[in-house]
Parts: sequence; structure tokens; C-alpha cells
Amino acid sequence: MAAATLWELFATTARRHPGAPALELDGAVISYRDLDRRAGAIAARVLLEHGGAPRRVALLASRSVVALAGYLAAQRLGATVTPLNPGYPRQRNRRVCELARADLLLADGAGAAQLGGDDGPTAATVVQLRDGDLAACDDASAALPPYRVSPDDVAYVLFTSGSTGEPKGVPIRHRNLLPYIRHNIDRYEVGPGCRMSHTFDLTFDPSVYDLWVTWGAGATLVVPRRNELLTPIRYLEEQAITHWFSVPSVVSVAQELGGGLPPGRATALRYGIFIGEQLTYRQAAAWHAAAPGAIVENVYGPTELTVACTEYRLDRDPGRWPQTSNDTVPIGPVYGFLEHVILDADGRPSDEGELCVRGSQRFDGYLDGGDDVGRFVAVGASGAEVYDGGAPLTAEHYYRTGDRVRHERGELVHLGRLDNQVKIRGYRVELGEVEAALRRHPDVGQAVVVAVRTGDDTALTAFHTGAELGAAELMRWMRKQVPLHMVPRRYVHLAALPLNANGKADRGTLTRSVAA
Repeated sequence: MAAATLWELFATTARRHPGAPALELDGAVISYRDLDRRAGAIAARVLLEHGGAPRRVALLASRSVVALAGYLAAQRLGATVTPLNPGYPRQRNRRVCELARADLLLADGAGAAQLGGDDGPTAATVVQLRDGDLAACDDASAALPPYRVSPDDVAYVLFTSGSTGEPKGVPIRHRNLLPYIRHNIDRYEVGPGCRMSHTFDLTFDPSVYDLWVTWGAGATLVVPRRNELLTPIRYLEEQAITHWFSVPSVVSVAQELGGGLPPGRATALRYGIFIGEQLTYRQAAAWHAAAPGAIVENVYGPTELTVACTEYRLDRDPGRWPQTSNDTVPIGPVYGFLEHVILDADGRPSDEGELCVRGSQRFDGYLDGGDDVGRFVAVGASGAEVYDGGAPLTAEHYYRTGDRVRHERGELVHLGRLDNQVKIRGYRVELGEVEAALRRHPDVGQAVVVAVRTGDDTALTAFHTGAELGAAELMRWMRKQVPLHMVPRRYVHLAALPLNANGKADRGTLTRSVAA
């Protein structure tokens, strides 16, 4: 019988390939047999200290054997996992623990620093472990209770930023995950011998690809140190990585640091896959030059649709790459086993508008049902009806991604977030369009444009990397690219854009720097 849950996926692989390397971390190579044994040891420790199997586990750990084996241990016990980032503020981690209703908190060495005090994360049971505690553990799987988990059970809950300032919990069930994992194993030809990157923190849902596409296929997860991601090609070269998966910002940061993307060096790489932000053609070209033998692919999807729901593969010949209005790589089509519709501002199907998706990967609603209001839409012969919470959600409802897309020359192009539209002097302005125009300047690297409202006035500020250019020169350039009301008033040069914990450009920090 085919695996129907995350644990069954891993356990099947461990039985088939017990001696194959499942994980490489800090110079250690851990086989599937050994990783299974360590997960069993953590599960036994959790049972002992909690007095039984917990229902919900908060995992305060990152880039350690405890983090990865602990994730597996929670899945073996049938618990829902909520990862916490030890680098996040203590108060936020505590609030997420509360919202997730975690009854057990598992911390590694990095996470232990947040424990204790009135403002740190906590749960009814707290278990602290370090990697050294698992170096020579016994196989405890025989003492574990029978595994009874169904595809309808929740595998994990991740928390995204809410518009009210309260984190929003996104529960993802095993049945949402398995179609995504199987699709990606097949598409990217993942199997024993493949060596997979691990660039994402466990709180960011692309890490689901890192772990479960790898372990579902019998490949090896090669965990880099944080500083290794500043020179990604060296990491690819030294570790013989075959599959790379990251946000596009990694490319730009490596370029800005100098020497981070030497051409023609990543000869083992077969696939370079990007997610989380618009992938510009400039970034794609730089990556292609560094790994000319690898396929470059751009994928897109919100957490609520289980990591990714669209994919676009660039031709191996850059001369055949399609032009787009904003110089970014197309994101689509939508996966063939999902359904989608594009709705305009009036809720009518259109070639441009908000992307809405339903199907096997669509989650069933937020942890707090009040967050569902306005986020789903039913589309029928009489038009679109936005969900108001007055009736149960059904499989017929589409999830509203909040992303604006357009069909251009038959390809699906991401135009920006709907909430990145602002009004300036009565005109509706898409910040992504302004950023694309600024990026076209030959001496500009990355660009982020933010809007700040002061009284009745809204003004645009542009942040950019690349050459340190004068505001007058950039303003003249922009006046030739966009209408006058879209030209930023202020230009700020940065050596590198600030990044959030997920590796994306930190728009919040930039906006606050202007508003301060």
C-alpha cells in the first residue's frame, strides 16, 4: 500500500534503503537506519517525560540533528508539528506556542537559550536535547505505541503574519502534502544518490520540500552552515549538490558580496529551483552562467496551498526565454491536478487579476476560523461570491492567494501582491511595476519600493543595490519608464537589502526606516 502520511513516507524509504545516507550535517553522515533510530530515541524520551504521546509538538530547533530527528519523532507519534525559529523574538515564539496549543515543547541547543522566564515559549512538557545526546542511541522503536494516523490528520501548523498583527495558523493535512511530494519527486527525478540542498528554516514551508521530497525518494539532505549560503556555488561545488532550492535573493546577495557566483563551476547540479519571490531574468541569467548544465525552474505558491502550486521551466537556451512585462520569469502553469481561476476586481474570470486555486493541496481553513472570512471564493454561473463565514467551507471554494497574475503570450506571470497596490494622487499604483522599471537601469541590482503615508500624502521611496547612483539620475531614468505619479521621490542606496528569516527582502524593516 502506498504511503499516505509523512511518517509512512520516511519509514518506507528507511526499509528500502537502510544504509543510504539520509542526512549530512556538520561533517557527520547519518544513514536512514540511524536517522530512524534517533527519531525513535527522541520519541521514547518524549513518551517518558510527557507520560504518553503528545497531540501537538512545538519544535524550537534549527539546523541540528535534534531538529530533524525531532520532526520525525513527532510524526512517528502522530503529533502535529509547529516549528519555531530560535532566532525569532521570545515573545513571538511564546505566542505561537499558545496559538498552536502545544502540549510539548522540544528544544535543541540553540532553542534552549529561549527557555525560562515569563516571556519565553513554554508548554506543559518541555524536553531539551542536544545532538550529542543522540550520537549513540539505542533503537527504541519497539517500545513505541502502534502508529495510527490517517491522511485526514494534521501533519503540521505553520504561522504566517496576519494583517491584524496576530500570527495566523495554517494547518496542513497529510492528504494535502502527499500529492505535492509525489509530484516533485517525479518532476525533478529525485532518488537515491541525489544530494539535496537545505536552505529553508523549518518555519518556512518550502522546507517541506527540503525534508520530505528528499526522504520520500531516498536522497540525501545536505545541511549547510548559514555562512555557506553566502557563497552558494562553493557549497554546490564542494558538496556535489544535485538539486538546489532557495529564494531568488540568495543569488543577488551572492553577487553583491563579490565572487559568490563564479561561472561554470556547479557541474554536478541538475536542477536550480526558486520560490518565494519574483525571479528576475537577471538573477536567472546569473544562475544559469554559474551552473550552465542545470535546469532553472521558477515555482510559486502560498503556504495555504501546500508550498507550491505552479511551475515554469526555462529553456536551456537563454535566447529562447520569453519576454515578460516586468522582466521576471513566468510562474505557471498551475499544477495539472489542481483547479484555478483568475478573477478581476469585479469577481469575473479574466486574463488578469487575482489567482484563486482549489484542489487536493488547498488547506481546509485557518486555525482560527475567523481568519477564513474573505479568503475564499465560490465561483458559479451567477458570478463570484466571497466567503463570509455564514456557511461551512467546502472543497468547491477556491483559496484567494492575494497575488495578481496575468497571461502574457500564453505564460502565467506574477505581477505582485494585491496589497502592494497603493493610491497616489488618485491613481492606483502597483509597487512591483515601479520596482521592475528601476531594475531595468543597467547599474541597479535589486530594488524594493515602499509607500509611506503622512497625513493625506502618500510618497514612494525606492531602495536599491548595485552602483551608488545619485537621486537625480535615477529620477530622470524613472521618468522615462513610468508615469510621473509612479516616480519615487526618494532613493536610498544599500550595500545589500535586509532579509527576513525566510531570506526574502524585508519590506517591513525598509518601510519602518522611512517612517521613523
